Amino acid sequence: MTTSTHDYTALTEKCFINAPFDRLPKDLLNLFLEHRFQPAIGLEGDCLWEQNAENFTRIAVTLQDRGLACTMHAPFHDLVPGGFDKRVIELSREKLARAFDLLPIFKPQSIVCHLGFEHNKHGSQVERWLETSVATWTPLIDTAEAAGTRVMFENTYETDPEVHRQLFAELNSENVGFCLDTGHLLAFADTSWQPWLAELIPWLGQLHLHDNDGRGDKHIAVGTGIFDFQSLFDYLRQKKISPLITLEPHSEEDLWLSLENIEKMELFKGIN
Repeated sequence: MTTSTHDYTALTEKCFINAPFDRLPKDLLNLFLEHRFQPAIGLEGDCLWEQNAENFTRIAVTLQDRGLACTMHAPFHDLVPGGFDKRVIELSREKLARAFDLLPIFKPQSIVCHLGFEHNKHGSQVERWLETSVATWTPLIDTAEAAGTRVMFENTYETDPEVHRQLFAELNSENVGFCLDTGHLLAFADTSWQPWLAELIPWLGQLHLHDNDGRGDKHIAVGTGIFDFQSLFDYLRQKKISPLITLEPHSEEDLWLSLENIEKMELFKGIN
């Protein structure tokens, strides 16, 4: 297992680190407790179907007893919150509701969600997609607001910010924000961050930081691909914006390398 003896506390106090829930009791919880990492708890896979409330509560209490804040990441694989098949939509809403039911337990600062919009599937029926999507998210946003948690929608397969802007306008909620995912911009949108924030800066509330070479969603260490992190953070400092920040490496080695590179680039200086 890769580790580091360097003290990155000044950085990790300003960010969250992705932690799939299934891995927390197996191997990640001890790592996070030892280094006081704040988890971004991922709810992908079967955990929402297979785990009981006691298992979720046990992890939540452990984090809270150690004074560690968290965020959450709602499931998105195979879900169609804005889809067209009624039975699939119903099951998607059930799984999402199970995730949002955990908000009073974990008390996360945010829960990150995916729109599930793909232009080749939904582009010819955007209004229908939007109507279904609003009906899916509205009660969940109310649940989150009651729990003191903000709902963030991140860019995934969308190639431009228009559908996010339309959804935010329709939802018309102060409890909704935008999560800019740097790796997804490279892998799926093939655009820089500038056109996205030109449209969505009023809603910007969170960042997902990972890198790639533009040829796949590889989730490698910050600073080892081609994303221009320096210009993004210079812009945030200029605008005096301090969004929530989540690091999303897919290996512990890339986590430590991300922290090393973030420190060298002084990315978090003046943020948070």
